[in-house]
This record gives sequence, structure tokens and C-alpha cells, in this order.
Amino acid sequence: KINRLVDYYAHRPQVQERLSIQLLNELTTTLNTEDVIVVICAKHLCVSSRGIKDETSSTTTSFYSGKFKNDNTKKEFHHYLNS
Repeated sequence: KINRLVDYYAHRPQVQERLSIQLLNELTTTLNTEDVIVVICAKHLCVSSRGIKDETSSTTTSFYSGKFKNDNTKKEFHHYLNS
């Protein structure tokens, strides 16, 4: 259950990059494969609630392992995402 996994790690105060890495490591272990991609696109309350108060911006992080580190495989994956 990926939603439970994300919920578990997201409750900890941390930066989005660390959350992405934690999810990548957990999925790699749980699925017993090195071939994992984690892409997180999130809106941050600190940006929308304070300071600039920009409610439209978001931050995307992505981490790749295994065969997805190969540029051709990465491009193919992003092609399917954009289709």
C-alpha cells in the first residue's frame, strides 16, 4: 500500500528531497528490486500561507534507481507520464 507508506514518512518534519529518498529506499527493499522511480509533486503550506502566499506553485522532486538511471529508460518513463 503505497499511500500508507507515503503517509508514514510524510508525518515526519523533513524536506521533500529526504522524503523522496526514504520512499525510494523503502520501495526498493519492499519490492525487492533496484528498478524504482519516485516522483513527488507537492504544494507547500509555507509557500501558500506565509511570505509570498503563492497558492499556484509546487515543487517536484524525482529520484531514480536501478535501470531507471539509464537516460533512455528515464526518457521513456517520462514520455509515458506525459501521454
